[in-house]
Amino acid sequence: MQILGGYGYTREYPVERFYRDNRLNPIHEGTHAIQGIDLLGRKVNLFGGAALTLLKAEIDRVVSQAQQHAGLTEHADALLRAWQQVTDTIDAASAESNAQTRLANATIFLDAFGHVVIAWLWLWQAASSADALNGGSSERAFYQGKLAACQYFFRYQLPKVDAQLALVSRLDTTTLDMTAEQFTGS
Repeated sequence: MQILGGYGYTREYPVERFYRDNRLNPIHEGTHAIQGIDLLGRKVNLFGGAALTLLKAEIDRVVSQAQQHAGLTEHADALLRAWQQVTDTIDAASAESNAQTRLANATIFLDAFGHVVIAWLWLWQAASSADALNGGSSERAFYQGKLAACQYFFRYQLPKVDAQLALVSRLDTTTLDMTAEQFTGS
């Protein structure tokens, strides 16, 4: 949309519809909240956390690949720290017996978990790009762009999960404690 300027907001280009549709995705029939509740309330502990174990094995594989490149070790370490924070958050939420309290911030957990997964995918692309550059690829600009995008994500986006996961881990009940009268003033 920024590339098209003001035209990005007109119906002359499909980017306007993509943006509009994407803004609706989190609210279609409440699916964003439902997905968060399903992830934190059920999926992360399904079959003893088997899916998380498989994902962690993939993350470890990519981290090992990334650690072969000096410029990616910082990102590999950041991903491992974020993953540890995810598992600590799951443990804290799972220990809470009150389902409402446990799931009050499930949507925030979904967003943070998604950021960690995207960080893993960016690190994977960056490690593969570094391998290609070291292998003498003629597509240098393309692979350098992947490395720059990975760096951007790790510096600007991944740090956001710290605050989100801390909120979920604390089992904050601010949203549960609000009353209807506090919204309407009556």
